[in-house]
Amino acid sequence: MIHSAPPSRAATLKIFDVHIHFPRNWEKPNEDPAPLVERLAEIATSAGITKGCVLTGGRFGPSYERGIEILSQYPDLFVPVAVIDPEVIGRDEVLELHEMGYRGLKLIGVARPYDEPDYLAAYAAAERLGMPILFHMGVIGGGIDYSITHQRRDPKAAAMFQRMQGMRDRNPMRDVSANRMSPVHLDTIAQRFPDLRIIGAHLGNQGNYEYATSVARWRPNVALDMSGGETIERHAVELQLIGHEIGIEKLVFGSDCGMDDIREHIDRFEAIYEELQLSEADRERLWWRNGAEIYGFEEPILAEE
Repeated sequence: MIHSAPPSRAATLKIFDVHIHFPRNWEKPNEDPAPLVERLAEIATSAGITKGCVLTGGRFGPSYERGIEILSQYPDLFVPVAVIDPEVIGRDEVLELHEMGYRGLKLIGVARPYDEPDYLAAYAAAERLGMPILFHMGVIGGGIDYSITHQRRDPKAAAMFQRMQGMRDRNPMRDVSANRMSPVHLDTIAQRFPDLRIIGAHLGNQGNYEYATSVARWRPNVALDMSGGETIERHAVELQLIGHEIGIEKLVFGSDCGMDDIREHIDRFEAIYEELQLSEADRERLWWRNGAEIYGFEEPILAEE
């Protein structure tokens, strides 16, 4: 059942979600994803999302061509973002993706560090084309958050564990290193490409908060998304990351969860903003304006005396 957004939010706020994964039926990976995207659009709109970046292609999901074909049916809601492997996607391929209709890029699970010199041509092309890049930061999450639950005491976690075990043969493990996806690499990229709009996911992720806050503190073109689930949200409050260690203008909202959990995710952030006693102007920035400025839907305005 799809719930309508609370009247107060629907009436006063717009939401820009920078981190939505293209929906996929993991049990039937070859199934046409178009009906899932239609359902995603209904759920996102009901939850109050005005614009959402849908991360498309790469290792999982449809081809870039099929992805853009589906997403083009929702031009007012979805912003197509291409998931790329910089080992095979360079300057020319980024140009092709832009011509297809993609308006941003996403990187995750890279074979070499993000600031590898061979990757710079792709970043240069993105900078020139005005395509923001979302970088996954740190450890890649799995289906079970063991800081919260465990399959030996939670039936839902047990079912997820069995599902994950069953998919291992279909999705063999990759050569993945969290060290290659450290926020410290964003400093190199940000200084080399000062007009490239960069988003580091998950506030840098656990173990990386200090690096992430340091890069965001000094590089004007680096923002951080606040996705990553309840543990990272708890850390954001306990470590005073929102508005203290990281300025409000440097943060964007991202759901990065299953479509059925988007509404709950938004509700949790509303509670966080209430707990932090943020002003309406700060909330508007976090929900909408920061992300909209990064993707060109709002014009940044400098302060005046």
